[in-house]
This record gives sequence, C-alpha cells and structure tokens, in this order.
Amino acid sequence: MTAKAEHYDVIRKPIITEKSTMASEANAVVFEVSIDANKPQIKEAVETLFNVKVKAVNTTITKGKVKRFRGMLGKRKDVKKAYVTLEEGNTIDVSTGL
Repeated sequence: MTAKAEHYDVIRKPIITEKSTMASEANAVVFEVSIDANKPQIKEAVETLFNVKVKAVNTTITKGKVKRFRGMLGKRKDVKKAYVTLEEGNTIDVSTGL
C-alpha cells in the first residue's frame, strides 16, 4: 500500500458543522479520522495531502448513541474528530472536497 493511501485511511472526511465553521475562523479545520489514529499520524497525513504546515492537533472521541431500529436495540459507531490548527498563511478549502 502506498503512503498516500495510508494517509487517506487516517483522514476519513471533513466535518462541516456550525462549530467547525467557527473553528475555521481561528485557522482550524475539523476532520473525522480513524479511531486508532494518533496525533503525529494525523499531522503527517494533513501536511502530506494538503501541502500545509500544521501547528497543533487536538482530538476528541464521541461515543456512539444507543438507538432503536425496528424495535431492536443497536449502537452507532464511536467517532474520532481531529481539530487541526494550521500555521499562519495556510488554508484548506473543505467545501471543494478531498
């Protein structure tokens, strides 16, 4: 497997919400990442894929909710988000897609 494919395994998709839009004003971008990815892997993947310099990476894990589907109990997946703060002068336009 190539290095670029591994980076795409680490970063799943950008998250575009009200909170992530507010974070973008502080030069930060929010991505959904692999649950077992660590901060150095996320930093390397973002720098390689988007050709930007990363200042900091903060992560959070959102536990999946228990939901009912046709009367049966089920559980949504746990999701890991990465708040990637970029160096001054670097930008990523997430509205155009990966």
